[in-house]
Parts: sequence; C-alpha cells; structure tokens
Amino acid sequence: MPEFTPIAQDPSRPVHVPVLLREVLQNLQLGPGLVVVDGTVGAAGHSRQIAGRIAPSGTLIGLDRDARMLEIAAHQLSAFPTHLHQASYAELPRVLAGLHIPAVDRILLDLGLSSDQLADESRGFSFSAAGPLDLRFDTRQGEPASDLLARLDEHELAELLERFGEESDSRRIARNIVAWRQRSPILTARDLADAVASTGRRGKSTDRGGRSHDDRHPATRVFQALRIAVNQELQQLETFLGGVLYDCLKPGGIAAIISFHSLEDRLVKQAFREPNSWQLLSPKPIAASPAEQRFNPRSRTARLRVAKRL
Repeated sequence: MPEFTPIAQDPSRPVHVPVLLREVLQNLQLGPGLVVVDGTVGAAGHSRQIAGRIAPSGTLIGLDRDARMLEIAAHQLSAFPTHLHQASYAELPRVLAGLHIPAVDRILLDLGLSSDQLADESRGFSFSAAGPLDLRFDTRQGEPASDLLARLDEHELAELLERFGEESDSRRIARNIVAWRQRSPILTARDLADAVASTGRRGKSTDRGGRSHDDRHPATRVFQALRIAVNQELQQLETFLGGVLYDCLKPGGIAAIISFHSLEDRLVKQAFREPNSWQLLSPKPIAASPAEQRFNPRSRTARLRVAKRL
C-alpha cells in the first residue's frame, strides 16, 4: 500500500508535461526486469513511460514529498507494479531497506516544479495564487514561506535571495518587501508578487502586470529562493549526491538528474566529476530541443546529466 494520505482531487487529469522525456528514456537504457527509482515522481509523467518499458517483471519505486502528487502518480501508475512513498529522495536508503532491496538499477530525479503544483491555488507556487503563501512540498514539515518571510529582517532576507535565488537586486527587493509588510502582511503569493513587482527591475522595464519584457516575472527568483529555503532543497540534494545515490545504485547502474537552475546543476556536475565513482554518459548537459522548448516553455532551462556508477 502507498505510504501517504490521499487528498481529494481529480488525479486522472494531471496537467504537467514531463521535460526531456525522450532523452531520459534513451539515456536510462531501460529494459524488462529492471528496478528503477523515480525520486521525484510528481504526476508520473516520466514514471509512466519508464514503467511500461521495464514491465512486466520490473519494479518502479516512486518517491515524492508532496502527498498530492503521489495521489496523481498512484492513479497514473495503477496498471504497473509500483511502490509509492511520501519521502524525500535523500531518504531513499530507508525506503529501500523497508522494501528489502539493497540497491537498484536506475535512478531518476527531476528537480523541477510540477505544473500541477503551480495550478494548485492553495499552495502559493503560482504568482497569481490567492491562497496561502506556503511553498512547502510536505506541509507536515517546516514552516510556510509566509512565516519565514515575516520573521526575516532586511539583511537576512537579502542574503537569502542572493544565496538561493541568485538575485542581483536582492538588497533593493528585500528593502521593499520589508517596507511593504509594515503596511500590510504578505500572506499570499499574489501579495508577494505585487510587493516585488512594485520595486521595478534595474535595467528592465515591466508591463502593467509587473512582468519584465524578457517574459520572466520579476518575482521568479524570489519565489525560487523562498521555495528552496522552506523545503531545504539544496541540503536534500547535497545529502543525496554525497553518498545516497552511489550507495543505492548497483555497480553499472545509471543515474539521470534534471536540474533547472545553476545552483542545482553545479552540485550535480561536481558530484559526477568524481572519476573513481562515476563514468559520465553525458559529457555536456543535455538541453531540450528547440521543438520541445516551443511546445513546453518550462523546458527551456532544463539540463539533464547522466552518469554510470563504477
């Protein structure tokens, strides 16, 4: 049985489109009988295709910190032998121990945010969401982003935006957010987006909705920084790359990791450079094709790195 609590919604109609699907399937070198972990199963866009290629004797193990995503995944994968667990990929050793599986053949991580999460008004992932500014994948752990935002002083906030969002305007944005919250609390994603948009962006003009002319909302890096902070995303990835991935993958097994910003990609690149542990199967990161980028704009920043465990 899945180790998560189902949440009422319609899991039969996910909106997420998996990025780099063809490239992932090719590079994982799948075949019947393999045991594959999708450490960020989400709406099962990748996993459903993987499960079909390792059937009938293979096993898919799906992990996600988000119970809502797991309910969607359970529906999408109902025809396949699958184990779903509400857990971080950094907790993979515990999950495998519970299944009495010492190591697996393939591991995939897609570190991006799901379109189904963006579409959920109650989570605060979308700039226009009127629901609470939460941003947590697992609402049982940590503090909502609105609480974090309320307690950080201007210096701490600027530091967070620079560190986790690589935001060049961090000081100015932090100053404006602090001034805004003194007038009115920032409780929703829309509140935060409005507060950031009101700063303007140095060297960039914006439209009436606060969107810069390069088509990226001025609050993009602010939301990224807060989401990374409340979910401890970089710590989770560092733990995973620091030993979990190697220990849980069989010799000759293949790992594929999709990242969407330089903070993540830098960690993956450094880990796969260890010559005594990994053989790079993608000397350069694999990017989405121009056709995919036109069809699915979220794929524009996706980078896939693949390596074989020695």
